[in-house]
Amino acid sequence: MTSNERAHSIITKSLVNEYKQNGAVCIRQLLTNNEIDLLRQGIDENLAHPSSRFKIASRSDDTGRFVEDFCTWENNSYYKQFIYESPCAAVAGLLMESSVSRLYHDHLLLKEANTKQITPWHQDQPYYNIEGNQTCSFWIPVDPVSRYSTLEFIAGSHREGRWFMPRTFMSSQAKWFPEGTLEEIPDIEANRDAFPIIGWPVEPGDVIAFHMLTLHGARGTIGNEGRRRVFSVRFLGDDVKHSPRTWVTSPDFSDITQEIKPGAPMDHPRFPIIWKASQ
Repeated sequence: MTSNERAHSIITKSLVNEYKQNGAVCIRQLLTNNEIDLLRQGIDENLAHPSSRFKIASRSDDTGRFVEDFCTWENNSYYKQFIYESPCAAVAGLLMESSVSRLYHDHLLLKEANTKQITPWHQDQPYYNIEGNQTCSFWIPVDPVSRYSTLEFIAGSHREGRWFMPRTFMSSQAKWFPEGTLEEIPDIEANRDAFPIIGWPVEPGDVIAFHMLTLHGARGTIGNEGRRRVFSVRFLGDDVKHSPRTWVTSPDFSDITQEIKPGAPMDHPRFPIIWKASQ
């Protein structure tokens, strides 16, 4: 069975509707052992040869460590093979109900055991240089992740199209949209029972797919867990257009800002179309 056939066999109308309604779905055992091994090799390669975007996202006194890296697929043959050959691009296209799945970027997120640093509640899209509704991000663990440490979502928070103020994770600075120009995220952690929080314990082979406007966050790792290695890959659909910013986006795409017209599709070698509905 090809990766495209696998995607079509798994993505039902019910799952598409769940994605539309909640803005996040868990797809059990989408990926094969070989695909997970590819990602593990890719992560090892990434850590051995980090890019200039690599950053430590936890404080020096943390009992663990949280690190991130971005946009390394062009120089990481394992990531590249996974992106082109796994069913993720096809799954994204079907969930977005788009005629294409265009790669936006890859993202490594690694929390060592006993990491205190949380991933604060946020949306992804306000950090970016895009506008549009047909978006799909994948959160792909290569280690078992408990319900406590998994990525959590506010179900349906994407549906009204609200944009919340993006802030830096550790210092809560407004480095993107100017202060006061976007709505602040409510204090979800102080009022967890007031929000429709969803999340899933996951095993290697499982993936979580979510809309780029869905509010999400994650706690640290607890003592009886090992490290939490996650590969994230993000796709764009038909209606997504370039929206250049006057500030440095995260990740930084300022080097190609002049190469795509404002309001134009993200048609650029950095953002290749990986899947087409017609294939």
